[in-house]
Amino acid sequence: MGFDLDMTLADTRDGIAAVYDALAAETGVLIDSALIATRLGPPLEVELANWFPAEHVPAMTVRFRELYADIAIPATVPMAGAVAALEAVRDAGGRSMVVTAKNQLHAEGTVRFLKLPVDRIAGGLWASAKAPALVEQGAGVYVGDHLGDVDAARAAGALSVAVATGPYDASALRAYGADMVLRDLLAFPGWLTGHLAVT
Repeated sequence: MGFDLDMTLADTRDGIAAVYDALAAETGVLIDSALIATRLGPPLEVELANWFPAEHVPAMTVRFRELYADIAIPATVPMAGAVAALEAVRDAGGRSMVVTAKNQLHAEGTVRFLKLPVDRIAGGLWASAKAPALVEQGAGVYVGDHLGDVDAARAAGALSVAVATGPYDASALRAYGADMVLRDLLAFPGWLTGHLAVT
Protein backbone atom coordinates (compact mmCIF):
# COMPACT_ATOMS: atom_id res chain seq x y z
CA MET A 1 0.00 0.00 0.00
CA GLY A 2 1.21 3.46 -0.86
CA PHE A 3 0.96 6.54 1.33
CA ASP A 4 1.54 10.22 0.66
CA LEU A 5 3.76 11.98 3.21
CA ASP A 6 2.88 15.63 3.92
CA MET A 7 -0.45 15.92 5.75
CA THR A 8 -1.11 12.21 5.29
CA LEU A 9 1.59 10.59 7.43
CA ALA A 10 3.49 13.70 8.53
CA ASP A 11 2.29 17.06 9.81
CA THR A 12 4.89 19.28 8.18
CA ARG A 13 3.00 22.56 8.38
CA ASP A 14 5.01 24.28 11.12
CA GLY A 15 8.34 23.16 9.74
CA ILE A 16 7.62 24.19 6.16
CA ALA A 17 6.23 27.54 7.32
CA ALA A 18 9.41 28.13 9.32
CA VAL A 19 11.57 27.49 6.26
CA TYR A 20 9.53 29.97 4.24
CA ASP A 21 9.88 32.49 7.07
CA ALA A 22 13.65 32.02 6.99
CA LEU A 23 13.67 32.41 3.21
CA ALA A 24 11.62 35.60 3.51
CA ALA A 25 14.03 36.99 6.09
CA GLU A 26 17.02 36.23 3.87
CA THR A 27 15.55 37.64 0.66
CA GLY A 28 13.34 40.46 1.92
CA VAL A 29 10.43 38.98 -0.05
CA LEU A 30 7.05 38.99 1.70
CA ILE A 31 5.91 35.35 1.90
CA ASP A 32 2.66 34.32 3.57
CA SER A 33 3.87 31.13 5.24
CA ALA A 34 0.57 30.63 7.07
CA LEU A 35 -1.26 30.55 3.74
CA ILE A 36 1.26 28.13 2.27
CA ALA A 37 0.76 25.78 5.22
CA THR A 38 -2.91 25.43 4.28
CA ARG A 39 -2.21 24.14 0.78
CA LEU A 40 0.69 21.70 1.01
CA GLY A 41 0.96 19.03 -1.64
CA PRO A 42 2.21 20.35 -5.00
CA PRO A 43 5.92 20.43 -5.78
CA LEU A 44 8.07 23.06 -4.09
CA GLU A 45 8.76 24.87 -7.35
CA VAL A 46 5.03 25.42 -7.90
CA GLU A 47 4.65 27.18 -4.55
CA LEU A 48 7.83 29.21 -4.88
CA ALA A 49 6.58 30.55 -8.23
CA ASN A 50 3.84 32.36 -6.30
CA TRP A 51 6.44 34.46 -4.48
CA PHE A 52 9.47 34.78 -6.76
CA PRO A 53 9.98 35.62 -10.44
CA ALA A 54 10.41 32.53 -12.59
CA GLU A 55 14.11 33.15 -13.09
CA HIS A 56 14.69 33.09 -9.31
CA VAL A 57 12.74 29.91 -8.58
CA PRO A 58 15.62 27.47 -9.24
CA ALA A 59 17.93 29.29 -6.82
CA MET A 60 15.19 29.60 -4.20
CA THR A 61 14.45 25.89 -4.56
CA VAL A 62 18.09 25.12 -3.80
CA ARG A 63 18.13 27.47 -0.81
CA PHE A 64 14.85 26.13 0.58
CA ARG A 65 16.26 22.62 0.48
CA GLU A 66 19.48 23.75 2.13
CA LEU A 67 17.44 25.11 5.05
CA TYR A 68 14.94 22.27 5.25
CA ALA A 69 16.77 19.56 7.17
CA ASP A 70 17.79 21.75 10.10
CA ILE A 71 14.58 23.78 10.35
CA ALA A 72 11.65 21.72 9.09
CA ILE A 73 12.40 18.10 9.94
CA PRO A 74 12.82 18.69 13.70
CA ALA A 75 9.49 20.56 13.71
CA THR A 76 7.61 17.71 11.99
CA VAL A 77 5.26 15.43 13.91
CA PRO A 78 3.35 12.33 12.82
CA MET A 79 -0.26 12.75 11.81
CA ALA A 80 -2.75 11.20 14.20
CA GLY A 81 -2.95 7.49 13.51
CA ALA A 82 0.03 7.41 11.12
CA VAL A 83 2.10 4.78 12.91
CA ALA A 84 -0.95 2.64 13.69
CA ALA A 85 -2.01 2.75 10.03
CA LEU A 86 1.38 1.54 8.85
CA GLU A 87 1.48 -1.13 11.54
CA ALA A 88 -1.97 -2.31 10.44
CA VAL A 89 -0.64 -2.86 6.93
CA ARG A 90 2.31 -4.81 8.29
CA ASP A 91 0.14 -6.83 10.67
CA ALA A 92 -2.03 -7.81 7.70
CA GLY A 93 1.03 -9.16 5.91
CA GLY A 94 1.38 -6.21 3.56
CA ARG A 95 4.14 -3.78 2.68
CA SER A 96 3.91 -0.01 2.76
CA MET A 97 5.66 2.65 0.75
CA VAL A 98 5.77 6.44 0.80
CA VAL A 99 5.35 8.16 -2.56
CA THR A 100 5.65 11.92 -2.24
CA ALA A 101 6.41 15.15 -4.06
CA LYS A 102 8.98 15.92 -1.38
CA ASN A 103 12.51 15.34 -2.66
CA GLN A 104 14.06 11.96 -1.90
CA LEU A 105 16.58 13.21 0.68
CA HIS A 106 14.05 15.03 2.80
CA ALA A 107 11.41 12.34 2.40
CA GLU A 108 13.89 9.82 3.77
CA GLY A 109 14.94 12.21 6.53
CA THR A 110 11.34 12.83 7.57
CA VAL A 111 10.44 9.15 7.64
CA ARG A 112 13.59 8.38 9.63
CA PHE A 113 12.99 11.24 12.10
CA LEU A 114 9.40 10.13 12.72
CA LYS A 115 10.39 6.45 12.87
CA LEU A 116 7.64 5.53 10.43
CA PRO A 117 7.69 1.79 9.63
CA VAL A 118 7.67 1.94 5.83
CA ASP A 119 9.39 -0.44 3.44
CA ARG A 120 10.18 1.90 0.54
CA ILE A 121 10.31 5.63 -0.18
CA ALA A 122 9.93 7.29 -3.57
CA GLY A 123 10.38 11.07 -3.57
CA GLY A 124 10.11 13.84 -6.12
CA LEU A 125 6.86 12.56 -7.65
CA TRP A 126 3.60 14.48 -7.94
CA ALA A 127 0.04 13.51 -8.93
CA SER A 128 -0.12 10.99 -11.79
CA ALA A 129 3.70 10.90 -11.95
CA LYS A 130 3.52 8.84 -8.76
CA ALA A 131 1.88 6.00 -10.66
CA PRO A 132 4.99 4.21 -12.00
CA ALA A 133 6.43 3.89 -8.48
CA LEU A 134 3.13 2.50 -7.21
CA VAL A 135 2.81 0.08 -10.11
CA GLU A 136 6.41 -1.08 -9.76
CA GLN A 137 5.77 -2.11 -6.16
CA GLY A 138 2.36 -3.59 -6.88
CA ALA A 139 0.48 -1.12 -4.67
CA GLY A 140 -3.24 -1.79 -4.85
CA VAL A 141 -4.13 1.13 -2.56
CA TYR A 142 -2.83 4.69 -2.39
CA VAL A 143 -3.65 6.86 0.61
CA GLY A 144 -3.37 10.63 0.41
CA ASP A 145 -4.93 13.96 1.35
CA HIS A 146 -4.79 15.84 -1.95
CA LEU A 147 -6.69 15.73 -5.24
CA GLY A 148 -3.31 14.98 -6.82
CA ASP A 149 -3.20 11.80 -4.73
CA VAL A 150 -6.52 10.71 -6.20
CA ASP A 151 -4.98 11.28 -9.63
CA ALA A 152 -1.99 9.15 -8.59
CA ALA A 153 -4.17 6.26 -7.53
CA ARG A 154 -6.25 6.44 -10.71
CA ALA A 155 -3.16 6.48 -12.92
CA ALA A 156 -1.77 3.46 -11.07
CA GLY A 157 -5.02 1.50 -11.23
CA ALA A 158 -5.08 1.52 -7.43
CA LEU A 159 -7.88 2.14 -4.96
CA SER A 160 -7.87 5.78 -3.87
CA VAL A 161 -8.24 6.21 -0.11
CA ALA A 162 -8.38 9.89 0.81
CA VAL A 163 -7.95 11.36 4.27
CA ALA A 164 -9.51 14.75 4.99
CA THR A 165 -6.46 16.03 6.86
CA GLY A 166 -4.97 18.27 4.18
CA PRO A 167 -6.25 21.14 2.05
CA TYR A 168 -9.46 19.40 0.94
CA ASP A 169 -12.41 18.40 3.08
CA ALA A 170 -14.23 15.10 2.79
CA SER A 171 -16.90 16.41 0.43
CA ALA A 172 -14.32 17.81 -2.01
CA LEU A 173 -12.34 14.57 -2.00
CA ARG A 174 -15.50 12.54 -2.52
CA ALA A 175 -16.69 14.82 -5.32
CA TYR A 176 -13.34 14.48 -7.07
CA GLY A 177 -13.75 10.73 -7.15
CA ALA A 178 -11.83 9.22 -4.25
CA ASP A 179 -12.96 5.61 -3.80
CA MET A 180 -12.99 5.94 -0.01
CA VAL A 181 -12.79 9.02 2.20
CA LEU A 182 -11.73 8.79 5.84
CA ARG A 183 -11.72 11.61 8.34
CA ASP A 184 -8.10 10.77 9.24
CA LEU A 185 -5.73 7.84 9.61
CA LEU A 186 -7.23 6.91 12.96
CA ALA A 187 -10.02 5.37 10.88
CA PHE A 188 -7.63 3.49 8.61
CA PRO A 189 -7.07 0.23 10.55
CA GLY A 190 -10.81 -0.37 10.79
CA TRP A 191 -11.25 0.41 7.10
CA LEU A 192 -8.40 -1.94 6.21
CA THR A 193 -9.90 -4.79 8.19
CA GLY A 194 -13.19 -4.40 6.34
CA HIS A 195 -11.48 -3.99 2.99
CA LEU A 196 -9.44 -7.15 3.37
CA ALA A 197 -12.50 -9.08 4.47
CA VAL A 198 -14.21 -8.51 1.13
CA THR A 199 -11.19 -8.76 -1.21
